[in-house]
Amino acid sequence: MSDAVIAPRARLGRIARAVLVLALGAGAALGQAPWGLWPLTLAGFALIYGLFRQADGWRAAAWLGWGLGTGHFLLAFHWIIEPFMVDAARHGWMAPFALVGLAGGMGLYWGAALALARAAGGGALAFVGALGLAEALRGWLFTGFPWAQPGHVLIDTPLLHWASWLGAPGLLVLILVAAVALWHVAAGARAAGAVALVAVAALWPLGTALTPAAPPPPGAPVVRLVQPNAPQHEKWHPDMVQTFFDRQRAFSAAGAVPPDLVVWPETAVPVLLERAGPTLEAVSGAARGAPVVLGIQRTEGPRIYNSLAVVGAGGAVRDVYDKHHLVPFGEYMPFGDLMARFGIYGLASNAGQGYSAGPGPRLVEIAGLGRALPLICYEGVFARDLRAAPARPDFLLLITNDAWFGKISGPYQHLAQARLRSAELGLPMIRVANTGVSAMIDAAGRVTARIPLGEAGWRDAALPPALPQTPYARLGDAPMLALYAVLLAVSLWGKRARARRI
Repeated sequence: MSDAVIAPRARLGRIARAVLVLALGAGAALGQAPWGLWPLTLAGFALIYGLFRQADGWRAAAWLGWGLGTGHFLLAFHWIIEPFMVDAARHGWMAPFALVGLAGGMGLYWGAALALARAAGGGALAFVGALGLAEALRGWLFTGFPWAQPGHVLIDTPLLHWASWLGAPGLLVLILVAAVALWHVAAGARAAGAVALVAVAALWPLGTALTPAAPPPPGAPVVRLVQPNAPQHEKWHPDMVQTFFDRQRAFSAAGAVPPDLVVWPETAVPVLLERAGPTLEAVSGAARGAPVVLGIQRTEGPRIYNSLAVVGAGGAVRDVYDKHHLVPFGEYMPFGDLMARFGIYGLASNAGQGYSAGPGPRLVEIAGLGRALPLICYEGVFARDLRAAPARPDFLLLITNDAWFGKISGPYQHLAQARLRSAELGLPMIRVANTGVSAMIDAAGRVTARIPLGEAGWRDAALPPALPQTPYARLGDAPMLALYAVLLAVSLWGKRARARRI
C-alpha cells in the first residue's frame, strides 16, 4: 500500500474529503464501550497515520487532525445530548450545540498534535509523541476531560494489565504504536513494522499471564450494592421521590443475612443532610446494623455540596465527604451568577454558581472494611485525583448517578474507566450507580459482580483484596510524559540532521 493509494486527494472535492475524514475519525471510535470493536480502532489509526504522512505542511496536518478528532468525539460523546433532554423544554435547545461544540473543541487537541508532529519531522515518533501529549493535556486543561481516549479501547483486553505500569497513557501508546506498525507493514516496510507489531502482540499473552488472580479470601466483607433505577426525569418528581426511597430501603432490608456494608448511589436521599435525622434513622433500621454509604446533598450557609455520607447505627453520621472535582456546565456554571441573569444554569443546579467544591481527596473509615477513597461520579475519570489521596486506601468507593448519561454508551464508558482506575492502582472498587451499571471490581480491573443497566435491584458481593502498590500508583504519568518529550525531541533532531545533509 503506497501513500498515493491511501488518499486520492486530487479526485475528491473538499466536502467529500471532509466527510471521509469525519467518518474515519468516527470509525476509530468504535473500539470504545459499549461497541468494543478495538480492531477497527487499530485499523482506523493506521489509516489516520497514513493520511498524516501525506499532509502538506503543518497547516494541512492541523486541519486533518481537527477533522479526525471531531469525527471521533462526535461518535464517542454522542451520549452528551442525554442530560439536555431530561428537561427538554429548558435545556433541549443546547443539546446539538453541546455535542458539536464539545467534539469540535476536543478535536482541537488532535489538530494541534498533528500540526506539532508535522513540524517536528512528520514521522512515526512525532505522531505517537504529539498525540500522547495532546491526550495528556486534554485530561488537564480547563479542569480536564480525559474521556474516550483511544487507549481506552484496550480496557476489555488482557492489555489492561499494563495500565498498572504506565496507566492510561501506556494503553494509548500501545494502540498508536500498533497502528503505526500496521501501516508500515501494509505499506511495504515489513521488517521494522513486523518487529513492532510482534512486540506489541507479545504483551497480550503476557498480560493474561501476569494479571494476578485476586479472589476474595474466606470471610471477606460482603457489600450490598443498591440500584434503585430512578430515571432522571422522574428522580425528583414529587409523586416518585418516596417510591425510589422506599425501594432502596426495601433492597437494604432484603435477604436473610445482613451484609457488612450497604451502598446507595449518588444523591440517593431526597432531603438535605442537615434535615435528614429521621430519614437516616429509617435507612439505618433497614440496614439492620450494617453501616450505610449514601449520596446526599448538604448546605453550609449559602453553599450547597454534593456529598457522600457514612451512616452508622441509629442514623448517626460517621463521616462526610464533599465532591471536589465538579462537572463544568453541569454541577456548576462558570460565571454562574452572571449566567443566571440570562436563565442559564448548570444542568444539575438551579441557582447561581451551583454546587461548591469540597476541599479535595480524603479517606473515610468504614468499620469492618478499612479505609476507602470516596469518589462521586465524574471524579472516577481522573487518575491524578486518586493518586492525590493522602494515603493508600484499602479500596475505592464510587457512587454515581449515570441516569444523566442515558442508556446507550455513556454508562458503559464510565464503567470502563472505573475498571481502568482499579487496574492502574491495584485497588478493588465498589461502584454503585443509580440506573447502573453497579459493579464490584477487583484490583486487576475485572468485574466480579454487577447489576445491569436499567434494572432495579440489589446484589451482595464480597470485597476483593488490594494488590501491592503498582508502579503507576508510585510514578503516575511522569514516565509517559518523559517518553512523549523524548519521541518529539528525537524526531526533531532527525529532521534537523536531514536538513543539514541536503
